[in-house]
Amino acid sequence: MKILDLYCCEGGSAKGYANAGFDVVGVDIAPQPRYPFEFHQADALEFFVKNWNKFNAWHASPPCQAHTRARNLQGNIHVDLIPATRERFAAANARQRLMGVAETPWIIENVPGSPLLSPTLLCGSMFGLETYRHRLFETNWTVAAPLHPEHVARTTKMGRPPQEGEFMHVVGNFSGVDRGRAVMGMPWATQYGLAQAIPPAYTEFLGRQLMRELVLEVAE
Repeated sequence: MKILDLYCCEGGSAKGYANAGFDVVGVDIAPQPRYPFEFHQADALEFFVKNWNKFNAWHASPPCQAHTRARNLQGNIHVDLIPATRERFAAANARQRLMGVAETPWIIENVPGSPLLSPTLLCGSMFGLETYRHRLFETNWTVAAPLHPEHVARTTKMGRPPQEGEFMHVVGNFSGVDRGRAVMGMPWATQYGLAQAIPPAYTEFLGRQLMRELVLEVAE
């Protein structure tokens, strides 16, 4: 099974899907020499329009800056690519319906506050990670989320090394890159890549559900 990983950055989401059994192909407008799987440097949506029918599933992590505190920084203008991505996915699904074939399942990921529709929230505490790192996932298929444990650990304050017992806040120029790699499960990543990433545990969880959906679809 092949999954397309749009706006892939350094491959946090990709590693999770690979762990779930997918062959992953990443696309990003910027070069990503640390991406651990097949990679294409290209405009994500242009690549999708030309290649959507070569994949069994689609994942997209459009840039999140339009929906974080960074949007308030003076002089920063951030384009929201979530609507355009959803439109491309929906248009491709519409073509599949006209062809009489099953629609391709897809996932769009972003931060809390982003305009995702009926998203599923995942948190690091659901997977035993020492970071909360809430992320939202919009899908065109049904996702079963784990129980969300109460947040009891203190999170490291921005700009200082994490103390024993604290959860990490892996954003911006955080301190403790080596520990960040361990916490996120991304030993190959740079500080920037970690700050932009989804922990692979999230997409491994989603990918295993998605793989079951696809296998059942083939069986039918």
